[in-house]
Amino acid sequence: MEVPALSIGGHFKLQSSLGGSNFFPMTSTSPIVKNTSHIAHLVKKAGFLSLPEELRFYILSFLLYRDLLCCTSVCKALRRTYMSSSGLQYIVELSGQQLLLVPNTDNHTTISERLRLLRDRAHAWFKFDLHSFKTISFPAEMCDERNAVIDGHFSLWDKNTDLAWIIPIVPKRSQQTFVRDWSPGTLCPMRYSDDVFMDPAQNLIAVVYFVHDETAYIDLRALDGDGVHPQAAGPKLILSGLPGYDETRFATTRTELKGFGRHITLRRSLLVSHVETWASEMWQLQIWDWQHSTTSNSVLSDTTLLGDFCFLGNNRLLVVANDLKIYSIEDMSQTPQLLASFQSPERWLVKKCLLPMDDIEQPQKQTQNKKSMYISDPKHRLLCITTDANRVYIISTKVFFDLDGMTAATPIPWNEWGSSNARIFQHPCECKIHVSGNRVLQAFPVGTHMRFPEFPKEYILHMMDFSPLAVTNRRGLGRVVKEPSTIDVTEYYGLYRQRLTTSLPYVEVVSNRNMEAIDLEDIWLDKDSIYMLNNVNSISDENIRRLEVIDV
Repeated sequence: MEVPALSIGGHFKLQSSLGGSNFFPMTSTSPIVKNTSHIAHLVKKAGFLSLPEELRFYILSFLLYRDLLCCTSVCKALRRTYMSSSGLQYIVELSGQQLLLVPNTDNHTTISERLRLLRDRAHAWFKFDLHSFKTISFPAEMCDERNAVIDGHFSLWDKNTDLAWIIPIVPKRSQQTFVRDWSPGTLCPMRYSDDVFMDPAQNLIAVVYFVHDETAYIDLRALDGDGVHPQAAGPKLILSGLPGYDETRFATTRTELKGFGRHITLRRSLLVSHVETWASEMWQLQIWDWQHSTTSNSVLSDTTLLGDFCFLGNNRLLVVANDLKIYSIEDMSQTPQLLASFQSPERWLVKKCLLPMDDIEQPQKQTQNKKSMYISDPKHRLLCITTDANRVYIISTKVFFDLDGMTAATPIPWNEWGSSNARIFQHPCECKIHVSGNRVLQAFPVGTHMRFPEFPKEYILHMMDFSPLAVTNRRGLGRVVKEPSTIDVTEYYGLYRQRLTTSLPYVEVVSNRNMEAIDLEDIWLDKDSIYMLNNVNSISDENIRRLEVIDV
């Protein structure tokens, strides 16, 4: 549809986000948004309201959702236009929940029905019920701390026995499901494996192991068979040596595999010996494009304490050490390029960095997601960082993508980026936590155990929604938290104190079910369900584990 270019008061030209000059996407810097008191006059002068209703809908659909709401709040005619269009309301709902529309889906649901389903789905999280609709039980020895729920599957790997296992929990989420178990010693033909990464969405299992001291390999196999993955560039990824060091003079103390889409990253914690001094610690991160090459020059290493790392999307890596550093990993032929550095709020010791990406669309998922109407926006998600001081940092990832004008080498002070883009929660002891998109599930510790004072007696689950429209769509449920919160941080044996204030708004719902802390081992969250791993005693006093699935 072609529309003549319009100008409003000589200030604003309609331009298309598709590259033409016919339509107008208003941004926060647009004169029409900054001077909202004159919008009705300007729209009337432009003759916008005299256009056919279908054309008004079409033009308004190019607005950012905040600008669309701004227009409807100052012009009654535009308000009526907005309220009569399910399509415009659907745009606002998607953007307000920080979701993206999936193009070219096979779903023929009407827009009005999509809007209702989207609102009802968000509302359901504000009244979640912790009664499971499905449980999976298995012997205690079949579970270690290295377990995960991803893409509708539960997977685990036990480092001590080298046992691995994967089963489908909710098969409807994947086009293909996997039921496999690897008995001890079968993952690696030469010795026990050093780490395992499973990705059901790509039918991939990656196994890292070391031979001849520090020579490392990563096998790329298919989950549905024992052969090489059909999309892999080769059977094994080859680890580069440590530049400037004799390989006989360092030892690997820890390994960790992570992957997202075409990228696989191996972390090595190293102990390096010196001739005349004590051994020092350092780390190495190497990233591969496993579908195109078995080697890579994309390597990072440093002697600073590495807390954790995670993917920010297809081409960015976040490294959490003394500071938070954003790297571009688009070119695997060179060292990752530092894009920005963000000053940490304290001298933290990071325990875990959580930023699950399983609800982000990937090329390999397109055939599986033909009926998905929307996906999570990779630029608007929540990063969770937990520290050894039992502090939980919830950080909006939008701050890591708006990097215009930033100097990569100079860390951005915490007060300039963190206060308004984060929330900090302080717990008396360890909590359980998981994140998905803009939602956070936290198991708050309550009381202390009689025999073990350092452990909580019970946990209570708190569900939090940080999306912009959460407050509007909660329909009276939950507690809205907009006011800033402050915690006191003490370091260096009480010699250094500071106060950290954060103000990222959210809505919180507290469950009415208390759980014995000694039984609750872990929790997970995705866009549809809550998962709780419990350690329970059967009638015969045999120790078993049970995975509860709560469908929201």
